[in-house]
Amino acid sequence: MKNRPYLFNTLLLAATLVLSVAAGAVYIPPGTLAKIVLAPFPALGIVPDWPESFATILWQVRLPHTVLMTITGMALAGSGAAYQGVFRNPLADPYLIGVASGAGLGAVLVLAVDWPQTWLGLYTVPVAAFLGGVLTVAIVYALARVGQSVPTTTLILAGVAVGSFAVSLTSFLMLRSDQELRRAIAWLLGGGSLTGWDPVVAVLPEVVIGLGVLLASGHPLNVMQFGEEQAVQLGLPVNRAKLLIILAATLTTAAAVAFSGIIGFIGLIVPHVVRMVWGPDYKQLIPLSILGGGTALLLADLLARVSIAPQVLPVGIVTSLVGAPFFLWILRRAKAEAFW
Repeated sequence: MKNRPYLFNTLLLAATLVLSVAAGAVYIPPGTLAKIVLAPFPALGIVPDWPESFATILWQVRLPHTVLMTITGMALAGSGAAYQGVFRNPLADPYLIGVASGAGLGAVLVLAVDWPQTWLGLYTVPVAAFLGGVLTVAIVYALARVGQSVPTTTLILAGVAVGSFAVSLTSFLMLRSDQELRRAIAWLLGGGSLTGWDPVVAVLPEVVIGLGVLLASGHPLNVMQFGEEQAVQLGLPVNRAKLLIILAATLTTAAAVAFSGIIGFIGLIVPHVVRMVWGPDYKQLIPLSILGGGTALLLADLLARVSIAPQVLPVGIVTSLVGAPFFLWILRRAKAEAFW
């Protein structure tokens, strides 16, 4: 399958989707899943022979949650690959320039207030998280700008500083709040707190637009790997391309984080694995990372749902338990290559 990466990753994602929808506190056999999905078509003549609760679980709980996790994984991995290309650093991920910290601050800011349990009240958290992530990156970009250029090193340093400040404010708000602390912690650990199709409908347009821009950025990212000066000599408007890619990756990440919470390391692990297996060409790396991100987060979410069933473990804990050792391995490998 190494010679057919798109086919392999698509089939793997499809199999993981089926497994994610089937598994859980109530197991639904794949054959029954297929019949439930095809039952609305009268021409097929499918006779319902399954419990009515199966259809309710599938359409109202499992399928929307699975689709949301797939979209989130795709967004994080696609953005991670783009950030690694822009910064020319395999250790970069979607949270490097403050997206997660800003989103967390925005979410906790509204969670500290006892909002009414209405449609508008429930959606204040993802909206605030989205605005917090985008605003934080805007501040970071403005601070890092030097004349008409934005040096990568300055951008990373500004992201770390502003992100640390946002984390400190988040911790302060959580210490001062005694009403929504548990809900805030659950959101920060990832996994999504809203159910049904509304979060999917809300997040899909932003992710589609952002990933669409990133998919079209393969050539500029390849040129940037030669260095900014060489890229300018090759005719690439580096600053414009860098700004467009960062904005698209930030939009994608902020939208996904807003509805799914803080989920780390997917944007770091998946692009790195894809690069090792199928090479560094960003025309291929971006789409394969998007497919692989959906698969990776679905597998992590599945493990989070079945490991301590009937309780559900926040998926951010699972990705951190796997991602932290992987990050240390990448760091050690990079040090070894630099030494030799």
